[in-house]
Amino acid sequence: MTSIKKLVYDKSKPLVFPGVYDAITARIAQKTGFQAIFQTGYGTSAALLGMPDYGFIGSTETIENARRICKAVSVPVIVDADTGYGNPLSVWKIVNELEAIGAAGIFLEDQKWPKRCGHMAGKEVISKEEYAEKLRAALDARKSKEFIIVARTDARATEGLDAAIERGLLYKEIGADAIFVEAPKSVEEMKKIGKSIKAPLVANMIEGGTTPVLPSDKLYKMGFNLILYPLSVLYANTFSTLQYGATSRLKKYLVNFDQFNDIVELSKFRKMENKYATKS
Repeated sequence: MTSIKKLVYDKSKPLVFPGVYDAITARIAQKTGFQAIFQTGYGTSAALLGMPDYGFIGSTETIENARRICKAVSVPVIVDADTGYGNPLSVWKIVNELEAIGAAGIFLEDQKWPKRCGHMAGKEVISKEEYAEKLRAALDARKSKEFIIVARTDARATEGLDAAIERGLLYKEIGADAIFVEAPKSVEEMKKIGKSIKAPLVANMIEGGTTPVLPSDKLYKMGFNLILYPLSVLYANTFSTLQYGATSRLKKYLVNFDQFNDIVELSKFRKMENKYATKS
């Protein structure tokens, strides 16, 4: 079992972390100074399949992508495990497998399968009793308390804000390490979540999504400790690619050959190659 890269943050300020979807975006995020990163299911579906976050990826794609990302970086990686891809036993299995490869934790949501991005229309949620079984399985499965389990509810869209908060409180009582009420629709709703649930809270900032995108310091004052930008890297890279034309026009916006090779640590492997080279 690979040792867990423990998620550690200063509770006197928010922890801001980006979404990544492959090994190179993870490494770039680490190089820019982020203390933790998030493997986004939305980005994984887009990067691996070119398809929307609409229930197309399963546990195999999630675990294999996490394996590559965790090996590429030394910072904690939190993995979007969607609904756990089945029943409580499926949740137990994926927690075991992700912990074994060194992931620092998971997000586990209460949507019905096939799930969809939390900011898309048409979501449905399972009963809180059914989700409670999955959450307990996740808590039982982890071998270390350092493996973080974030309980996410999508009930705001289907049952209203009060019901979503009620679920968040229940999930906290069961033992989740952090609570994530997905897709509140206003600043007032976010403030109510922060006042109602006294636990580490996730704020999910998606450009163009349902929830207002706010500065991290303002979110922290509302009660949100973990500020997630799950799609900013994906959207920025998509924008850059769409702008691509003659490289002479875009040269000032590109890293060069040597700069990119530094990110992928070419010099380390050159040294290894020289070390093992046959001496004449």
